[in-house]
Amino acid sequence: MWALQSPQTPQLLRSPYHTNSIAHLPPKPSSVCCCVSLNSSTTPTSLSSRNKNELIQSLCKQGNLRQALDVLSIEPNPTQHTYELLLLSCTHHNSLSDALNVHSHLTDNGFDQDPFLVTKLINVYSHFDSVDDARHVFDKTRRRTIYVWNALFRALTLAGRGEEVLELYRRMNGTGTGIRSDRFTYTYVLKACVASSCGFSLLKHGKEIHASVLRHGYNGIVHIMTTLIDMYARFGCVMYAGFVFSQMAVKNVVSWSAMIACYARNGMAFEALELFREMIMESHDLCPNSVTMVSVLQACAALAALEQGKMIHGYILRRGLDSILPVVSALVTMYARCGKLELGQCVFDHMDKRDVVSWNSLISSYGVHGYGGKAIQIFKEMIYHGVSPSPISFVSVLGACSHAGLVEEGKMLFESMRKEHMIRPSVEHYACMVDLLGRANKLEEAAKIIEDLRIEPGPKVWGSLLGSCRIHCNVELAERASKRLFELEPTNAGNYVLLADVYAAADMWDEVKRVKRLLEARGLQKVPGRSRIEVKRKMYSFVSVDEFHPQFEQLHALLINLSAEMKEKGYVPQTKVVLYDLDAEEKERIVLGHSEKLAVAFGLINTSKGETIRITKNLRLCEDCHSFTKFISKFANKEILVRDVNRFHHFRNGVCSCGDYW
Repeated sequence: MWALQSPQTPQLLRSPYHTNSIAHLPPKPSSVCCCVSLNSSTTPTSLSSRNKNELIQSLCKQGNLRQALDVLSIEPNPTQHTYELLLLSCTHHNSLSDALNVHSHLTDNGFDQDPFLVTKLINVYSHFDSVDDARHVFDKTRRRTIYVWNALFRALTLAGRGEEVLELYRRMNGTGTGIRSDRFTYTYVLKACVASSCGFSLLKHGKEIHASVLRHGYNGIVHIMTTLIDMYARFGCVMYAGFVFSQMAVKNVVSWSAMIACYARNGMAFEALELFREMIMESHDLCPNSVTMVSVLQACAALAALEQGKMIHGYILRRGLDSILPVVSALVTMYARCGKLELGQCVFDHMDKRDVVSWNSLISSYGVHGYGGKAIQIFKEMIYHGVSPSPISFVSVLGACSHAGLVEEGKMLFESMRKEHMIRPSVEHYACMVDLLGRANKLEEAAKIIEDLRIEPGPKVWGSLLGSCRIHCNVELAERASKRLFELEPTNAGNYVLLADVYAAADMWDEVKRVKRLLEARGLQKVPGRSRIEVKRKMYSFVSVDEFHPQFEQLHALLINLSAEMKEKGYVPQTKVVLYDLDAEEKERIVLGHSEKLAVAFGLINTSKGETIRITKNLRLCEDCHSFTKFISKFANKEILVRDVNRFHHFRNGVCSCGDYW
């Protein structure tokens, strides 16, 4: 219901959730004129207060903010609706200074305690990223409705101040406020858990909010439950997210997309593709959108499922989603991570418009394939075309330098971040530099970077150093890095395994046993090696010494025969990766059962002549598997593409594209 009111008794006339679009403002009764005509003898000062308000409102709707403010300066009694339209006009004109003036004016006229206008003010300051001003307005407000609280929750969440949202949420639910959460409250506070940088410390709060949602009967609200899925996905709680999804009586495309994204981002690409198929088959009235397709493409990329990726590409073309930048950028990445770099380049070349994400996709694509020089060239092309690099651009190009051993080029790019692009290096960039120097066996220089850091290096930086120590068997630095990592990531078994690898390479078997005892004492287990291969549009998975695989005996027999024949051609098993003090024959048996060897054997049996074998590995390719696959590619005259956790290895005619630098 529309009503004019006296400024002396401001009231909440409409819900603050009403749309801010002028085109959707409710119509006024016919007795109220929507615009005021001025003839030559009429001036704003000669108009009545009512007509001045209507004139200000009309000028705002016409986009004449400056004239509206001029009339405001001579209007002694502006109405609530007048202030509302003035604030809205300030956002349309992107004028924070005018918004501050309107705020000052409405405060002088006693409207600073009007909950409706307070809500609008908070939204305006949020629009201008002036979150401290929004908080100041909130703190000065004595009568806070749920709309006022929600407006501040939204503003703080958008600003990434999730901890502050949760603190205020607890205060709102405390005694004396009398305010009850509504469906918007739950959405904002759950998003605050997702947006916060505090990590797992907020998971407990998220679960408490989930319980409150159930207690108050909001589990039927689709957007609340979808936000719950996002929250659990953020913390890697896939089982909880799946439970919420399965309990939803009604699901929309956003719900399906959220669950698919949850799987894709938490290492469950199989499940992401299966859920996408279920969405297509069961929900005929739902059409996957661009967000859905980005997650599905990420799943295809994770599995190196080229044939399925091509099918998804066809679906994208049929649905007309090929003009949406995030989708096309994901296509570039998908093809590159499936080993078809030339198709990724083709997709990029046919883009009508490119943003920094598109360029980053191509830079990182060449980087993971080991073409560091090409990645640098594309980085320079991006700048030439007027696209400013983002922090991720530098992560991509520095990573490319690391894989290609381009140390000096990487140093120059790192220096250019501050000097030329005004980007302050983050922990990720320092981790790239440590990795770049460490791989090149410049370990002391890498350690010096860590010593000189003014910020906490964090697990990524120390992890890069430990990984480099494992490559070059530097026991002293490995012990130093692992000590810090055990403090930062006490439950990450990978750090213990890397240290044990270093000790094993140095024949320090007593230390290997000590680290293994430490693993057992803390209840940790080494992540098992897992390799996947796509054959005839189906994905097959192997784990090391996979005796339960139906073709295990056939695969193992083939590997034994190949190993024996290749030994005659010069193949020497590299057994130092085995963390047990065993005899040579037993170590050979263990490395022969590695998952990537089983996947290679499966590919030899089940692919046709001339067909490339494509394998993904969840860990770094070990030295023996690398040597073995080089021999196989020549011995069996087969092209083999292996993507490990770091990069691609393209084996052809006994040579790997990495040049044995990985």
